[in-house]
Amino acid sequence: MTAILAVLVVATCFGLVLMLMANRWRPETDMEAMVERIDRVLPQTQCGQCGYPGCKPYARAIASGEADINQCPPGGETGIRRLADLLAREAKPLNPDNGIEKPPLVALIREAECIGCTKCIQACPVDAIIGAPKAMHTVLADLCTGCELCIPPCPVDCIDLIPAPALRM
Repeated sequence: MTAILAVLVVATCFGLVLMLMANRWRPETDMEAMVERIDRVLPQTQCGQCGYPGCKPYARAIASGEADINQCPPGGETGIRRLADLLAREAKPLNPDNGIEKPPLVALIREAECIGCTKCIQACPVDAIIGAPKAMHTVLADLCTGCELCIPPCPVDCIDLIPAPALRM
């Protein structure tokens, strides 16, 4: 009888602990839902111009109050207005410390000059560049977000940014 009572007490204690933990984590679930809504508004360039390593970390920072809504140059004024509407905040101009709004661009590799070093492939956050080591590389324009992260690591400077195809705009 003592063993049954002990098991019952232990089970009750575990149940209470689980209930308390579930209640404590509920705000995180609400926070994650907000992060998802914010992330859907962001342009998904994964460029890091906002000061965060991608759109999801920036969304998390906005939701937690760590970052302001005006740090995304690719999203521009439209993105800032959409974030302001979503979060019931006042829209503000793009923070110039993060860059300027530009028309959509895509990377273009001048293939004749490419040495196949793969540094651009490693830098691309959306896997829009294909190629093999010591072979020519090319950009899949439909996947390229124009983040510019492939340009600095290119040792032969064979990557240009051009206006995005009209179909994407």
